[in-house]
Amino acid sequence: KDVINKMVDQLNSFAAEVTTAMARGDLSKKITVEVRGEILEMKSTINTLIDQLNAFSAEVTRVAKEVGTEGKLGGQAEVRGIGGVWRDLTENVNSMAANLTSQVRGIASVVTAVAMGDLDRKLTLEAKGEIAALAETINGMIDTLATFAEQVSNVARDVGTEGKLGGQARVPGAAGLWRDLTENVNRLAANLTTQVRAIAEVATAVTKGDLSRSITVEASGEVAALKDNINEMISNLKDTTRKNTEQDWLKTHLARFTRMLQGHRDLVTVSRLILSELTPLVNAQQAAFYVADYRAGESQLELLAGYAQRHGKALPRTIAFGEGLVGQCAFEKKRIVLNGAPPDYMRIGSALGSAAPVNIVILPVLFEGQVKAVVEIASFSPFSEIHQSFLDQLTESIGVVLHTISANMQTEYLLHQSQSLTAELQAQQDELKKTNDRLEQQALNLQKSESLLKGKQEELRAANEQLQEKARQLSEQMKQVEFKNREIEQARSALEEKAEQLSLSSRYKSEFLANMSHELRTPLNSLLILARLLADNVGGNLTPKQIEFARTIHSSGAELLGLINDILDLAKIESGTVTLNIAEEPFVDVADHIERHFRQIAADKGLEFEVSLDPALPPAIETDNKRLQQILSNLLSNAFKFTAKGSVRLGIAPAASGWTPDHPILGSGQGVIAFSVTDTGIGIPTSKQRLIFEAFQQADGTTSREYGGTGLGLSISRELARLLGGEISVASEPGRGSTFTLYAPLEYRPVEPTLEEDRRKPAESSPPSGPRTEPRLTAPSPERPLEGRRVLVVDDDIRNVFALTSALEVHGMHVEHAESGKEGIDLLKRSGRFDAVLMDVMMPGLDGIDTIRIVRQLPGYRDLPIIAVTAKAMMGDREKCLEAGATDYVAKPVNMDFLVAALRRAIEESEHA
Repeated sequence: KDVINKMVDQLNSFAAEVTTAMARGDLSKKITVEVRGEILEMKSTINTLIDQLNAFSAEVTRVAKEVGTEGKLGGQAEVRGIGGVWRDLTENVNSMAANLTSQVRGIASVVTAVAMGDLDRKLTLEAKGEIAALAETINGMIDTLATFAEQVSNVARDVGTEGKLGGQARVPGAAGLWRDLTENVNRLAANLTTQVRAIAEVATAVTKGDLSRSITVEASGEVAALKDNINEMISNLKDTTRKNTEQDWLKTHLARFTRMLQGHRDLVTVSRLILSELTPLVNAQQAAFYVADYRAGESQLELLAGYAQRHGKALPRTIAFGEGLVGQCAFEKKRIVLNGAPPDYMRIGSALGSAAPVNIVILPVLFEGQVKAVVEIASFSPFSEIHQSFLDQLTESIGVVLHTISANMQTEYLLHQSQSLTAELQAQQDELKKTNDRLEQQALNLQKSESLLKGKQEELRAANEQLQEKARQLSEQMKQVEFKNREIEQARSALEEKAEQLSLSSRYKSEFLANMSHELRTPLNSLLILARLLADNVGGNLTPKQIEFARTIHSSGAELLGLINDILDLAKIESGTVTLNIAEEPFVDVADHIERHFRQIAADKGLEFEVSLDPALPPAIETDNKRLQQILSNLLSNAFKFTAKGSVRLGIAPAASGWTPDHPILGSGQGVIAFSVTDTGIGIPTSKQRLIFEAFQQADGTTSREYGGTGLGLSISRELARLLGGEISVASEPGRGSTFTLYAPLEYRPVEPTLEEDRRKPAESSPPSGPRTEPRLTAPSPERPLEGRRVLVVDDDIRNVFALTSALEVHGMHVEHAESGKEGIDLLKRSGRFDAVLMDVMMPGLDGIDTIRIVRQLPGYRDLPIIAVTAKAMMGDREKCLEAGATDYVAKPVNMDFLVAALRRAIEESEHA
């Protein structure tokens, strides 16, 4: 019994200890006493309860840890073998975990969609309490985000895509960051609206021609840079417009004065007309016009007209060159400007008052370097730059007019003198006729007296013989008078015939020079343009050697153009206006120059070529090297041209004879040098050796067809040799060759003009032209202002078309071509608008002049820029083109920089017209 009680006590003690530990949450205690029977069953039940509680606790703790701490959703507690309240507890825990998982995942799904930009999703959880409040808060946030996104998108689309300015985003109920974002977007749209509208307003004003506006809106960054660029563009456009307006004013008034002054024949009338029109035009108030007078043996100025002269303040009638500012202006041939004149210098007055001028300008009027007049103008205000430029250009036109009037007055004076002499001669003839009649009457009277006094023959014999002698003398005098009259009449007829021959010769010469100039300049045009393009190497595909070849071609073409110009100056040689640049030239340099220029020609033709200098030569010769080289080049070119085999030699040596014995310079004994060009060519017959030195003549009519040439070379060389104080001789034998020798004085002496040369020489020769410089070859500018422009080239020479097309395409222009005037007109009618036309003048059929006139009559082509590009470069050709309606005139060979500038200027003026 005691043992059982003890065991029961132990069991109760263990049971109490285990249950107390369970109540405290310690499920590690179990009943370990050894019992049997129903007590064992109770022990097992208690221990099983502890195991189930351990499993339930572990599962609930795991689920709570995963969901609450680690954020792992979807977890479920799994406790096997439980029932009753423990199963209910497990199911409730699992239900809570499942609901929490569903709600959190629903919230995460919606938030993820919002983060991806899907604002159409809403949270639709079945929840209560704080979860339901959280769902409502999230849904409200989504609505706010959707409204904000819609408003911002609308503003961005209106401003950025559709260009609708002034839009604002409106998000009701936005607060905090959303309100700040909304306000920032609205501020951005408002600033952009203000800036764009300000720029558009100014741009619209500029489009309508208002260049006084500028953008003043506040901006920064790239918008500020845009504002500054537009303002600068407006400023540049304003300057360009002002300059164009000034140039239009300048050209308009120059043309007006030119038309106004045409046809006048009186210097006083012209001077008064100039002052009355010019003074108010340049905003001046007083002026004086002095004309130059060279007749008194000394140069002086004579007052012709005045403008607003003060009564009692007479201007000086005459002023000597160098006297006062007016005389100094005439002496220096330069403009004098007096700024800020003292108050007592002079007065400009009216009926109401008087004042001193602020600015005085004194202008020389020149024609070919000679002073024709001096104009003095005074103004209350300073003369602007455009006024000064206008005055400078106008004085050139006035000089031409004054020269023309003076020439006409001189012609009229000479005509009057000629008429007076003719009348006087006629009076003398009438008087002689009357005297002859009287003598015949006297002879009759004597015969009557002789018959009446026949009876007194012996007494009157002596008297009769005397009377017969007087009659004979009178008869001889009458015959002499008649002979003189016939001589005078023959001389007058001869002079008239000579004048007609000279006029005809001059016209033939001018026509020949014009045709020759055209035929040479036309191929030169394409040669120089294409050589220039090759030398520029725009494509970068040429080697340095090839570029040098192109430059050499261009240089040679430029030299040929210079030679053409020299040939065209043949008239200057004949009129005595060619100027010489005399200097010492070493003979070695002369020989080196010839060697360089003709060595390759000799090699190409397989001829021997030798340049020899005599050891007795002095170091140098005093002459014009350019003219000397021109003569030698002509002689050597002829030698190579007419020599098919053998040799060509140039010998330079002192000479003691060989020239014309009575030559005024070579025969003076001052030293003569002989330049002998010897060839083994075809030779020249003796009968033709004098003829070949005449202009346009060659030894044989077939020579020009076989060998080419114009026949001018020897004529020019002969005249140049005469200018240098020497002469050219020839010794030749047909079939054996020729020797042309230039005899030149060692020291240059001016050639005394002959009577005929004095008669041909003008009163004032034109000033010498400056040295000819070879055009600079530079790469084309990267700026291509004419890119995309359509240009029509009308030219029958395909070489010129190809050259011009290649050069214009470098500048980005589109070029079309017509081979005749008719084809060009058809192309204009058919193809629509061109930006410009380049028109050749000399074309078969319809020439360029008539084509321009027809185009100007077509509807819509009155202002089309048409530039005449032609090899007709003689005097008056430019005026003919402009009179026909050409916008501008460019002579061949064409300088492409000048042509592009002319195209750009003409197109811009046409677009602003």
